[in-house]
Amino acid sequence: MDIEKKDEQPLRSVAVPVAVSDDQSRKRKRRRCIICWSSVIGVILTIALIILILSLTVFKAKKPVMTVNSVSLEDLNFSINPIPASVSLNLSLALDISIENPNKVSIKYRTSSASLRYRGKEVGNVPIPAGKLGSDDKTQLNLTLTVFADRLVSDSDLYRDLVGGNLPFTTYTRIKAKVRVLFVNIHVTSTSTCDVNIDVQSRSIPDQNCRYKNKI
Repeated sequence: MDIEKKDEQPLRSVAVPVAVSDDQSRKRKRRRCIICWSSVIGVILTIALIILILSLTVFKAKKPVMTVNSVSLEDLNFSINPIPASVSLNLSLALDISIENPNKVSIKYRTSSASLRYRGKEVGNVPIPAGKLGSDDKTQLNLTLTVFADRLVSDSDLYRDLVGGNLPFTTYTRIKAKVRVLFVNIHVTSTSTCDVNIDVQSRSIPDQNCRYKNKI
């Protein structure tokens, strides 16, 4: 009597899920947080580095350039009375000024003024209205400085200078500007001082000397 043999079936291994411990789970979360924050900090540092490089190169704040192109005599009338010694003077100077913005951003300048001085004393002034200059832009101002005659009536030096044939005057111009670079406001003050000598006989300005100063 034959005994039927059943085919032997191989044993199958059953995967048993391994429980993840709480400690391993915390380590994985910690690792993810470290990677995430490292990426955020890296992006912030990269942006900060780019801003720093731009602020030191392309967007570096530059001082506006103010240039006095010319100072010319517009009007000169005077009379001298020897006894008693007195002088009557009407004088106007034409001041041609250029303001240039070398920055890659616009600048704004506040209402300013130009003044006329005689031997250190202010004897005339004219306002300069507020304005704005675009990137690498330039503007030209034509100003007329007129002497306030009443401020020179009692000045004894004026009599001697007129008799000597030479009038020394000084023009002084100051402009306060604001440059905004990468969310930071930078204030700049530009001044020009021009010493002019007026030849009374020829009614001209044979020489002038201008000095410039910028302050941030």
